[in-house]
Amino acid sequence: MRKVKQMSDLPIYHNNNEEWSQMLLLYDSAIKEISTKLEILNNEFKLSHQYNPIEHISSRLKSSDSIARKLRRREKELTIANAIQYVNDIAGVRVICSFSSDIYRIAKAISSQNDIEILKIKDYIQNPKENGYMSYHMIVTIPIFLSEKTVKTKVEIQIRTIAMDFWASLEHKIYYKFEGKAPHGIRAELKECANIVAFLDEKMLSINEYVKEYAEKGVVNDMLIDVDGDTKPEKKKKRWRAGGH
Repeated sequence: MRKVKQMSDLPIYHNNNEEWSQMLLLYDSAIKEISTKLEILNNEFKLSHQYNPIEHISSRLKSSDSIARKLRRREKELTIANAIQYVNDIAGVRVICSFSSDIYRIAKAISSQNDIEILKIKDYIQNPKENGYMSYHMIVTIPIFLSEKTVKTKVEIQIRTIAMDFWASLEHKIYYKFEGKAPHGIRAELKECANIVAFLDEKMLSINEYVKEYAEKGVVNDMLIDVDGDTKPEKKKKRWRAGGH
């Protein structure tokens, strides 16, 4: 269960408990809406293609302290109205995929939903951050239907592979220990690990494409993978004899 901060825990600019609670209601509802859509898409894909591209989905509401820090960096007054306008990731949903190709498949499926509006896309897979970070970010709005009005509410969706998430999680923990100021040697090592992660994703995708190719031919059980990682059909099987018999 997501923990909602009490009024006493909030920065002093939260002087309207009802307004703050209303904001949290909207963002919490937006997370539920997006998560449900993603689960439905995953179930549909599993039914239609016997394959589910989403490994798991997680979500979070940004803490009031984090919201305040973002507003201060932007030199904005600490108000709830400014938080809604200028902080795009108060509500966040993270989607972890099996393969890098799944990322764009999911992003396309999200974009095709007629009640979702895409505000911004940042593709850190095609254009990784300087530190090696890779992920696909979407800022979207989704309508939240209340009893007397409908409110378009922003959600940040991050889509990444298992390997990308592994790197990002450990990189965050390491940087936290250095309070965001890791030595150059550590940064270089992390960047090298990011390159390894990118290679791993590419290699796993290539293997999966081989598997799909053989599955379409109905000969998955005939596959042999040699010590060098090459995937080859087993030549001893009768279906591969000359003449095709």
